[in-house]
Amino acid sequence: MSPDDCPNHFTGHILLRIPHDRAYVATGPSGAQSASCFKVILWLEMLQIFYILVCQQILQGLYSLWNGFAWLGMVRRRLATHAGFYNPKVALICPCKGADAGLDATLMCLTHFDYPNYEIFFAVASVNDPAMKAIERIKASTQRKINVVIAGPPLGRGEKVNNLSKVIDQLDEAFEVIVFTDADTLPSRGWLIKLITPLGDPRIGAATTYRWLLPMRAPKKSALASALGSVWNASIATMLGDHAQNFCWGGGTAIRRMTFLEIGADNFWRGAVADDLALTNAVRGAGMPIVFVPECITPTPYAATFSELVEFTNRQIILTRVYSPKIWLSGAIAHFSYVITFLTALAITFSKFVSGDPWISLAVFTLLIPLLAAMKGALRTIAITELLPEWKVKMHEWSWSWTALAPVVPFLFFWNFCVSLATRQIRWRGLRYRLVSMNQTDILRP
Repeated sequence: MSPDDCPNHFTGHILLRIPHDRAYVATGPSGAQSASCFKVILWLEMLQIFYILVCQQILQGLYSLWNGFAWLGMVRRRLATHAGFYNPKVALICPCKGADAGLDATLMCLTHFDYPNYEIFFAVASVNDPAMKAIERIKASTQRKINVVIAGPPLGRGEKVNNLSKVIDQLDEAFEVIVFTDADTLPSRGWLIKLITPLGDPRIGAATTYRWLLPMRAPKKSALASALGSVWNASIATMLGDHAQNFCWGGGTAIRRMTFLEIGADNFWRGAVADDLALTNAVRGAGMPIVFVPECITPTPYAATFSELVEFTNRQIILTRVYSPKIWLSGAIAHFSYVITFLTALAITFSKFVSGDPWISLAVFTLLIPLLAAMKGALRTIAITELLPEWKVKMHEWSWSWTALAPVVPFLFFWNFCVSLATRQIRWRGLRYRLVSMNQTDILRP
C-alpha cells in the first residue's frame, strides 16, 4: 500500500487493504479513518525495516559461516608447518593466586616442554598465598630451574599486572624472549617452541594464542553453565586469525624482551588491570603485528555455576569496553541486532500463526538465523578436535554444546554488554576493582 491509496478526504465507500490481507470499509469523512490509514502505512514501513533486519542477520550469518570455513583452513595449514629452529633463552612467567583444584597438574605441565632453554618464574603477591605450597611441591619434583618472585600487594593496579611487572624488573639480559602463561591451563609439550617461533622474525611484535575452555563436571557446579561458558569463550577464540586485529591473551603470549622495553609496555601496565589488553595496546601503538598461533590453543578445564559464569563473562566485556572500545562497540552492535531481530521475528511469526495469516516463509527466515550460528559452532568443533587430538574423548563428550548452544550465546553476550554499560566495577580473584580508565584503577574492598 502506498500513501496514494489514502486520500485526504473520504467520500462514499473506499476499500483499504492493510496487512494480513483483511479488507476494511470506511464510510464518510472521518479523522479516525485517516488515523487508521496512517497506522497502515507505518505498519508497512516497519515491516519492511524488519525484513531488512532479518536479511541482514542472515547475510551476517553467512559471512560468519564463511569465516568459519576460513578459520578451519587456517588451522589445517598451521598444523602442517614446522615449528622452526628459533632457540632463544626464554623466561616463562606464570602469576599464581590461590590453590584451585588441579593446580599441581597445571603447574607441572610448565616443566615438561620439549624446549631446553627456558626458566620458569612463578609470581605471587604474598608468601602466605595458598599457591606457594603447590609451587614448592613442583620445585621439589623437577630439575627445571624455577624462580619464585614475591611481588607484594598492588598499588593502583591489578594484582596480576603487579606480579608480572615485578618479575620483568628482575630479568637479566640473558633472557631474549618473555612468555606469559596462566596457572589454570594444560599446554602440550610442544606448546612453547611453537609459540615463540614467529618471533624469529624481528618485525613481529608478539605471538599469541588463546584458551579453549573444556567443560568439567564437578560437585556444586552446573554442567550447563560450564558448557555455555565454553561456547561463549569459543566465539572469542575464533576472532583471532590471519589478520591485523589480533589481541594478546595473557595465558599464552610471547614477546621479545627488547621489544617489550622499546615499546614501553610497562608504562601501559601502570594503573591497569588487564595485562593482556594493555599489552595489546602497547604493541599496536608501536605499529607492530600480533601473530596468532592456533596450534598453541590451550585446553583449560572449566567448571562453573551460573553466577560464576555471569561474573566471568561480565568481567571480560567490561574490560573490553575500557581497553578496546572499538571492539566493544562492534560486538555490542552485532549481538544487540541478533537478539532484537530474532526475538522480533519470533513474535511476528507467532502473531501470524495465531491470526491465521501465512507464517511459514517468515518462520523459515527466522530459523535460518540460529541455524547459521549452529553451523559455525560445528565448524569450530571440527577445528578444535584437530588442534587438540589428545583431548578427542572429551571433545566428543561435549561436541553437542559447541553446536547446540551457539545460537544461545548471543543472548549471554547481550546481557554482558548491557551490564558493561551500567558499571565499570569487576571482581577478580577475590579483589574488587573500579576501572576509571586504561591507566587508572581503584582497588575496592572485597
